[in-house]
Amino acid sequence: MNNTQTFQSQLRPLLFLTAIFFLNFSIRIIISPLLPTILQDMSLTGDQAGSLFLVSASGYFITLICSGFISEILLHKKTIGLSAIVTGFFFIITGLCNSLTMMRAGIFITGMGAGLYLPSGIALLTASISPQNWGKAIGVHELAPNLSFLLSPIICEALLLFMSWRSILMLTGMVSVVLGINFLKFSKAVDFPGQAPMLRAIVPLLFIRSFWIMIVLFTMGVISSLGVYAMLPLYLVNEHGMPQPEANTLIALSRILTLPVPFAVGWISDRYGIKKTLSTALILSGLSTLGIGLLSGTGLKTVIFLQPLLSVSFFPPAFSALSSIGAKETRNIIVSLTVPAAFLMGAGGAPALMGFLADRGFFSMGFTGAGIAILMFAFLPIFLKFNEIPNQNSVF
Repeated sequence: MNNTQTFQSQLRPLLFLTAIFFLNFSIRIIISPLLPTILQDMSLTGDQAGSLFLVSASGYFITLICSGFISEILLHKKTIGLSAIVTGFFFIITGLCNSLTMMRAGIFITGMGAGLYLPSGIALLTASISPQNWGKAIGVHELAPNLSFLLSPIICEALLLFMSWRSILMLTGMVSVVLGINFLKFSKAVDFPGQAPMLRAIVPLLFIRSFWIMIVLFTMGVISSLGVYAMLPLYLVNEHGMPQPEANTLIALSRILTLPVPFAVGWISDRYGIKKTLSTALILSGLSTLGIGLLSGTGLKTVIFLQPLLSVSFFPPAFSALSSIGAKETRNIIVSLTVPAAFLMGAGGAPALMGFLADRGFFSMGFTGAGIAILMFAFLPIFLKFNEIPNQNSVF
């Protein structure tokens, strides 16, 4: 009973953080379901449309890497509030931009604001929740991105019936600003400073082969999830003549079954091993991504339902592998370097390349190429060495 009461008393900071994470993630992906409308309204090319994701990912990458310096000065609570407010404010500005250059600038700064959240959010979450409830709390918190994938297309299509895409961006930004202000005003979470990354802690990682392998693997994982998600609505509308509401509804429905997948994959990983599970997940997600570029009609719709299920199965064993590399003291640094690098390439570079190919009449080749790349690197997990600590003499 006491355990339940304790967790219930800690729900307020948990729900606050989960709501902010949901808005933070939604702002980064909501361009995707709106992309066909934006492209038509602003007369953009596929190349220009795809570049929006690269710009956003670049801003996110910069501040995610440097967030420790900011949270060390502002403390975690103010950093989280600042993230929500800055992200929301510049997303409002983005909605007001009439030129592509100004829109890119707005999205870049929006991405920078979003990058401040995750390190401070996780730190404040674990500090505000008792250790015996961490599993439940992190499970609730991690629902935010999955719900965002599911709800963003539905919300966009519903709001497009009443307002323009610009108004949707501004409304989303306003909600983020209000949430950030309320978090700073009403949150009772225990505050404390972050820790800036130190060069002497980073240098040894450069000599760990498994660290570089995980960057490649995570890039493939992000391509199969965020990279595909970013350009899929535009691909279905422009290449397959699917009405935008139907495309977004199909994508949203395909995400429903992804919610329980991490739990099942976690069990499989424990039973059969991390390396086998990683390779299998990459092979299956690579084949399904390849299918998006090759199939049409019923076959395409079928693979669109399968692909998200297979792509999300990569991450549970991948994070387990990431946590098993290097010394215990450096694992948080490994995560903080691997994820941003993979996000920049997988969620930024891949959509930009797909847009480039779309402009030249090879849109389907973008998905085919992504699938082939994922399959090519599916063998890499066999070269992972867990708890691999470099020889200090080789570093200095």
